[in-house]
Amino acid sequence: MAPPADPKALQRRFGTDDPNLALAADAPALHQQLATRGSVRAFTGEPVPFALLERLSALALCSPTKSDLQQRDIVIVEDAQLRRDILAPLAEGPQGQAWLKDLWLRDAPVLMIFCGNNRRQRLWHGWHEIPFANDHLDAFFNASVDAGIALSAFVLAAEAQGLGACPISVIRNHAARISALLKLPQHVFPVAGLGVGWPARAARQSFRLPLAVTVHRDTYNEEGLRDAVEGYDRRRETAQPFGQQRYMERFGRAAHYGWSQDKARQYSVPERADFGAHIRERGFKLD
Repeated sequence: MAPPADPKALQRRFGTDDPNLALAADAPALHQQLATRGSVRAFTGEPVPFALLERLSALALCSPTKSDLQQRDIVIVEDAQLRRDILAPLAEGPQGQAWLKDLWLRDAPVLMIFCGNNRRQRLWHGWHEIPFANDHLDAFFNASVDAGIALSAFVLAAEAQGLGACPISVIRNHAARISALLKLPQHVFPVAGLGVGWPARAARQSFRLPLAVTVHRDTYNEEGLRDAVEGYDRRRETAQPFGQQRYMERFGRAAHYGWSQDKARQYSVPERADFGAHIRERGFKLD
């Protein structure tokens, strides 16, 4: 069941009274869905029919794709042992510590992996005896973006159906292992996972950075950036505080712990430094 209309949903998320962000009573249902959506990490355990997942995948693959190349694939992991093998290493390393405490993904009824696929494009060239003249970074980039667009479209389609979902970037920490488990051929690579199921509770709508930070007119502009982010930090700390501070053994406990400090601490630890090497092993040239 769709949540009741909330005309101030966008204003609340972006921390503004801007009347342009007020949702009219006759606003499209998708606008309300986007304004109030949030990731779901708690599920009822009720199974999700494969037929529904297949239909949602079809809807996701109706999303835009660069030059109609259709360079994205979706793997729905059904085999229980394969699922355990994929999830086992995700609890390793600094980011994994939180996963050991919070096993939401293991309880998600559905695990999906969204992949970039530049393999088919190369096959066409062989079939038609036409040279492939774009063996550089853009080949990898196009397939990655295509996969990301499809993942976003799947999430929206799933949420419209009443499902909840949460993307899983940590699969790239073990891209080589997951590629082997899924038997991905050359020029096919995992971009992100997705946990899907029926929500056990309402999703939290995380605040977003002010539009003045992320929406620009004509040219990029960072005027007032630090003040805007610090204001956002205070807003998040007051209304949506983090449950714990990252890496206190290194940085200590901050008296005020906002979003920007959390993200700085998160990326103070090397992560996925071998991903580029894996992509090259997949056959891509990143020049």
